[in-house]
Amino acid sequence: MIAACEFDHLVLGAHTLEQGAAFVESLLGVKPQSGGKHADMGTHNMLLRLGARSYLEVIAIDPGGITPKRPRWFGLDTAAVRAALRGQPRLLTWVVRTAAIDTAVKQCPVHLGEIERKSRGAFSWRITIPDDGALVGDGLIPGVIQWDGTAHPAEGLADCGCDLVKLEGFHPAPAGIAPALAALGLDQTLLLTTAGRNRLVATIRSPRGVRTITS
Repeated sequence: MIAACEFDHLVLGAHTLEQGAAFVESLLGVKPQSGGKHADMGTHNMLLRLGARSYLEVIAIDPGGITPKRPRWFGLDTAAVRAALRGQPRLLTWVVRTAAIDTAVKQCPVHLGEIERKSRGAFSWRITIPDDGALVGDGLIPGVIQWDGTAHPAEGLADCGCDLVKLEGFHPAPAGIAPALAALGLDQTLLLTTAGRNRLVATIRSPRGVRTITS
């Protein structure tokens, strides 16, 4: 039986949180709220509600945090990602939630990383993280998260009139991505299209109208 997975959040990388917040406000007309720190990863974030149990995460390296002994998540330590984020924030990947993360990881034909336990403030969870911190499937294959308890970060965020309309993936060889999505029950969640280069594109309805954020 396939472990049920559903959309949880988008991951928008930024050079600094200030840069990320300004980008979101300029594009969508609303400013993300303060999130918190991921002490062991040396990152911090801000959040914007996209629905009752979904959100946009703006994440950046915390200048006051530690330098972890292992690569940070979401490719934030790679030279290419760092160079791109200095130009402007970019959509790095997406994350789906499940109530059976061990089963989800086992049934996926692509290695999603090890399941690690994390926490931020009042929230704790288990999440897949590759040892090298790289984006899986160029960011088109999502990370998988299992929240502890029933509380969800989006529940405490203000409803600013933003919601996710659709999520699209573009890749030169989508056949290499599709089986992983199907194994996680997500083949109808991310719309895959053959294209010359890989891109993740989120279409969001906002106070500024319908806008897109891309990788």
